[in-house]
Amino acid sequence: MAQNGKLANDLVQKLERDIVTGVLKPGDKLDERSLSERFGVSRTPVREALQTLAGSGLVATMPRRGTIVASITVGELIEMFEVMAELEAMCARLAARRMPRADIENLIALAGECDALQEHSDADAYYEANVSFHEAIYAGCRNSFLERQTKTVRNRLAPYRRLQLHRPGRVKTSNSEHEDILNAISTGDADTAGRLMRQHVAVQGEALNDLLAIVPRGYLEPLAG
Repeated sequence: MAQNGKLANDLVQKLERDIVTGVLKPGDKLDERSLSERFGVSRTPVREALQTLAGSGLVATMPRRGTIVASITVGELIEMFEVMAELEAMCARLAARRMPRADIENLIALAGECDALQEHSDADAYYEANVSFHEAIYAGCRNSFLERQTKTVRNRLAPYRRLQLHRPGRVKTSNSEHEDILNAISTGDADTAGRLMRQHVAVQGEALNDLLAIVPRGYLEPLAG
């Protein structure tokens, strides 16, 4: 069971990457048998991976068509990042007020892992450490409902946030922003922690243009009008 879970997680990452890089396009069918043959695994982890992707909205099950790659509009992507920024800002603000010292020490250690990885060219490895850093802040807010809602939106945006880190210089910028957020949380400065986290997650202006530029053409539906 544990092995299937690891295989499923690996498949989720591979399929996420295929979707946001255009290898798999909106409307493409995701067949369990074909995927199991392609990746050399049984259908069980494939089925689990597709369920995870369906939960995050990256794939959809359609009548008579089966499971297909879902599409998303530019407007929806912008709206989701807007919500994500506010949810994470709330988590950071509450974490600054509620995290006990032991949890802050753990957050410091996780920030150290991100720092150690920033010099490497493997943006995906940094992304995994980045997820652990953010999830520690979610947990630190001591509001389980907020934590669940934040993870739900984060999972939907995961491939885009992963892709963001492939922008030149973004890993180092992200790591520097982590240090500022960590300092605000560790000193109990709730307002600053919330503001910095909102800025860290929000995608607007040049950051938005850069993200849209690296998402393959044809993957995002254009804004209406």
